[in-house]
Amino acid sequence: MGTIHLVRHGQASFGSDDYDRLSPLGWRQGQRLGEHFRAHGMRVEAVFTGTLRRHAETWQAIRAGWGEDGDAQIWPGLDEYDSAALIEALNAPPPADPHTPEGYREHFRLLRDALRQWMAGVITPRGMQPYRQFVRDAVAVLDHVRTRHRGDVLVVSSGGPIATLVGHLLGTSPETTIELNLRMRNTSVTEVAHNPKRCALVSFNALPHLTGPEHRDWITHA
Repeated sequence: MGTIHLVRHGQASFGSDDYDRLSPLGWRQGQRLGEHFRAHGMRVEAVFTGTLRRHAETWQAIRAGWGEDGDAQIWPGLDEYDSAALIEALNAPPPADPHTPEGYREHFRLLRDALRQWMAGVITPRGMQPYRQFVRDAVAVLDHVRTRHRGDVLVVSSGGPIATLVGHLLGTSPETTIELNLRMRNTSVTEVAHNPKRCALVSFNALPHLTGPEHRDWITHA
């Protein structure tokens, strides 16, 4: 039996013109996780990432701290949903400045509502596939790994696909899957045990590399 290590990307650039890039802290979070892997002698048979820039940069940061060579295999089913398209589909007034506490709360209130409606098939956000297909594309990576690998595998993705995989494994309600998604921390590690027949959740949203007091301010969610 092996383990799939699902890693959410490092802190991205929420509220900027280009969210899809790591912040300076996001790079440090990724490198610190790589250092943790190196210190614990972790080895993997393969690495998978989505197509997004923040996925690729997180893997680069992890690799720098880990000292591992090799490229990741690109898996589009690990890509995040489009939060802007989701909120736009509600036809609601746009949220206030996300840099303010009020704007930040309003953004995630609208996102929760949009996710619920998308998952229920009520809205079809521009440029997005139906939620059922989103789930199938994410779950396909688990099926791929369990049928082709026997050891550990690293997967770098986003909160939406990782929460979707956890929800799939546990059979949670859509509302619970949304809450899992929005509670996920940057560079958190979710472990899934796998064998040729099945996958099973072992741990969720852990930060083993940021447990010391010197890293308390490194824990982020966006």
